[in-house]
Amino acid sequence: MKKNIWHIQRAQSSINSTFLIRGGRVIDPANKIDKIADVLIVDGKIAAVEENITFDAQETFDATGKVVTPGLIDMHVHFREPGQEAKEDFESGSRAAVAGGFTTVATMPNTSPVVDNSALVRSMIKRAEDVGLINIKIIGAVTKNQNGQELAELFDMIDAGVVAFSDDGHFDDNAKIFMNALDYLQPTGKIIICHEEETSLVKEGVMNEGKRSAILGLKGRPTVAEDIAVARDALLAEYTGGRVHIAHMSSARSVEIVRDAKKRGVKITAEVTPQHLTMTDDLVDPSDTSTKINPPLRTQKDCDALLEGLKDGTIDAIVTDHSPHAPEEKDREYIYAPSGFPGLETSLGILLTDLYHKNKIDLPTLISKMTYEPAKIFGLDAGNLTIGAPADITIIDTERAWTVDAEKFYTRGSHSPFVGRNLKGRAVATIVHGNLMRLL
Repeated sequence: MKKNIWHIQRAQSSINSTFLIRGGRVIDPANKIDKIADVLIVDGKIAAVEENITFDAQETFDATGKVVTPGLIDMHVHFREPGQEAKEDFESGSRAAVAGGFTTVATMPNTSPVVDNSALVRSMIKRAEDVGLINIKIIGAVTKNQNGQELAELFDMIDAGVVAFSDDGHFDDNAKIFMNALDYLQPTGKIIICHEEETSLVKEGVMNEGKRSAILGLKGRPTVAEDIAVARDALLAEYTGGRVHIAHMSSARSVEIVRDAKKRGVKITAEVTPQHLTMTDDLVDPSDTSTKINPPLRTQKDCDALLEGLKDGTIDAIVTDHSPHAPEEKDREYIYAPSGFPGLETSLGILLTDLYHKNKIDLPTLISKMTYEPAKIFGLDAGNLTIGAPADITIIDTERAWTVDAEKFYTRGSHSPFVGRNLKGRAVATIVHGNLMRLL
């Protein structure tokens, strides 16, 4: 039985309420704020960010010694609705998000059925409003059933409320179809999030192709498969004027390709996961399927290039690629187990422990990549503490020591390579629309 460690309530806009967060280090990259200050919330919206606010609020939170940021944003999660609720649903997924400090997430469309029509988008938005504890955004498929052969109802889905499009889990091999999608979406400004692996080069591969895969006798997925795909989509974005966003980058060469494309003015952005920033294929153990992810863990050279790309602005956002599976699916031989693991509850802790506390990245940059920058890319009303903005806030204790325990996860997934890790730093309170959800 999993132990509940959060007091979580249904997030609803607070009416006629006041809430004051006192004395924290407020980091708001959108407004270039990094100082000790108070944050006043009135009726679920930011009312003031100032030093020594004098206000008799109905509720207060002493954030002395803690960091106060805009609510964390994750634009790449798999909540498995519809059709795969045994792995995760909007309710369990949003609880995991709250526990990890996230106030806004976007769900990928590779569900059953695939999210490729407006009716399904509308039903999912309604479902998210009914049961979600956070802001759940919907991403629609680029092609019908994600089969890469025929474009989905792109404009209808925009009218229904999607924030972006993706055939995540699949590379769109048909360049003509993909180019048509970029052409059609170019006037709308909507982004296509691209899963980048040249299919013919990764068939049956289960880990990075290299020395480690040879030692283990496992078929590999080479970095060049990602590089070729990224290069193609960068060129198509340049040709059409459309917007592409490179999902879960893992290759050093891909970082160079995106960097060069940005210098040419191509409308291209990119994301990276904590696992691809901090883990290598040396950690792959055929007896532990939690390390099987897609794209696979690469080399230290790739990790270093990804971190440099994150710091110099080549990579715009950090995501979790939260991908829970049923235990019986992951408890199989490595070659047969599905790729992915739940990441919402461990992401911040891993980044603080392995990057911030080791002086590999500063805190304002890290927070920007998890708040302001993804919000800016996808046009979200989130990721900032501007006066009048929704009061979605994360309070972080960067010194909080804790151990990753799958029995305490809110997600329905349990297979994580981080289980048992001693971490330093985590979210201690998540505020959604002015409602406080506190770590006990």
